[in-house]
Amino acid sequence: MELKDLELIEKLVDQDSEIKALWDQHKSYETIIQKMENKPYLSTTETQEVKELKKKKLAGKTKLQGLLDKYK
Repeated sequence: MELKDLELIEKLVDQDSEIKALWDQHKSYETIIQKMENKPYLSTTETQEVKELKKKKLAGKTKLQGLLDKYK
């Protein structure tokens, strides 16, 4: 995300519960993905889980971006 978007999120997170929920979810997915990708080896199941988490993270980011565009 661009710096402008991150600054806008920081301003809106206290005002808009949907933005807050999406942002918290985004950060949570990022943490889980990083933790899993830092493992020396991923099983097939774990690899699939990482792919699914990345898809969910991207979908949430797209929705979040749409909400931010309304405030710009």
